[in-house]
Amino acid sequence: MAKNRSARLRKKLRVDEFQELGFDVRWVFNDSVSEADIDALVDKFIDEVIEPRKLGFHGGGHKDWEGIIATQALGKCTDEDRAAVKAFFDSLPVSAVEVSELYDLWWG
Repeated sequence: MAKNRSARLRKKLRVDEFQELGFDVRWVFNDSVSEADIDALVDKFIDEVIEPRKLGFHGGGHKDWEGIIATQALGKCTDEDRAAVKAFFDSLPVSAVEVSELYDLWWG
């Protein structure tokens, strides 16, 4: 690969300073969790973890949820973001929580 790329080309290729890192998340709500509780807990996840950290979550589910987390603006998620997501779910009535390693969203 060429080493002397212009900033314009690096941005188009989403490499170097324009690389975007994200991670996958998955969890399963326990059977005891009601429909209303699911809505409230997902809203709480967005309000307490996603928005304050300026992240975005794209995913869905019913009892079994999965999605991808990335930054709202061009940028890289961090291990601290991963830890915050994991810590949030540690205190909830969920099981099978999986938080992937960071990976390149464009080339990963």
